[in-house]
Formats: sequence, C-alpha cells, structure tokens
Amino acid sequence: YKNRVGSFYAPSSCVLDPAFISTQDERNICNGFGEIVKLALVRSVDLFELLETHGPALVQSKFSPESTDLKEVGSRIIDLSIQIMLEELGPNLWEYKLERCVDYGHTFSKLLEMVPGADIMHGEAVNVDGFFCCVISFLRGYITMDTVQRVFSCMKALGLPTNSPDLQSKLAWQSCKDAVEHRNGDQRIPLITDIGESICVSDITPDELDRALEIMKEFEH
Repeated sequence: YKNRVGSFYAPSSCVLDPAFISTQDERNICNGFGEIVKLALVRSVDLFELLETHGPALVQSKFSPESTDLKEVGSRIIDLSIQIMLEELGPNLWEYKLERCVDYGHTFSKLLEMVPGADIMHGEAVNVDGFFCCVISFLRGYITMDTVQRVFSCMKALGLPTNSPDLQSKLAWQSCKDAVEHRNGDQRIPLITDIGESICVSDITPDELDRALEIMKEFEH
C-alpha cells in the first residue's frame, strides 16, 4: 500500500551488504531478481545476458559461490543494477519527469499485490507485469516472438512467476486507469522495443489488454 499512496523520503545514506543475500531462502532471492530483470529489460542487454548465463547458479549458491569467477559476476550484476537505478532516479528524485523507464513492471503489479489473500511478493508481481508488457510489446510489433520467448526462458530459469490467476481483464484495465490518475493524466506505461531499450506509451486499450491476456495462455507458466 506504500506504493499506492506514493510516499517517499530520500535517505541520507544506504548500506549495501551482499552477504545478507545468503541469509535468505530461495524464494526471496528469486524475488529480488524480479527488479534486476526489470532493469535489464529497459536499460541493459549486458545485464540481461549476465542473468541468462549466470543467474540460476547465483540463485542456487545464494550469491556465495565457491567459484571466484561467479563471485565476480554476482558483484557485477549488483553493481550494474545500482548504477542503472542511480542514473535513472538520481536526476529525477522528485519525479518531475513522469516518463520513467524504471516504472517498467509497476503498472499492473500494484493491483496484483493488493488482491486480498494473494500469495505474491513484490518482485514476483513486478516480473508478472514485466512479462505481460513483453506480450503487449509483441502485439504492437516492437519485439519479435523470439525475444518474448527469450525473456520468458530467462525469467523461468531464475525461478520467477510469469503469470498470476489474478491478472484478468478487469484488473488490467483498472491498472491502466490508475496509471492515468497517478501519472498526471497519461498512462505513461514503459514497454520494451528490444532487450535493453524502451519507450513509454499512453494509448493502451482494453481490447489490446484482452488480446495480450489470450496470448499469455499460450505459455507454460
């Protein structure tokens, strides 16, 4: 509900301790990858390729692998993710610019998280949203089905959900209407045009959402 209200207070500092990851269970680690996949999709093909190649091993080892090379990859993934967030949010901390690529995965996920009794974590909801948006990108001709399949395979390998029983027509359209309300009169929904590249659109229709939901059924989630 914090994201729904939109409250925010900028911290004076932030402590980053990768060793904390090893104290978490597998679901929480996979959940954390949801936000990293989001950043890769909208900003960095290099980050996406690291996730494709090494992500499953990092989940299994809880970012504490015996291999020195894999440790370095884990650090690189964390560093890249932080760098992208700082580049995107730092100059726009108070959201004067509302077309933000890092809002990817944060249009439909908000309502998914708020369904009473829903067993879905934030990163999981963001990932479901992100894959749904990949399908919308495909419908618009922004990306090929090969790209959609590649994204799907990466997400599944990382242990992330790609659909939810609560992602239905009514919730999807309400999410778009909520986006208009909270993004100053326009949907401003980020969609990828390739892995690592994105645009914001404000003209998604209910019919388009329904067609995307039908395509979602074709995947073995």
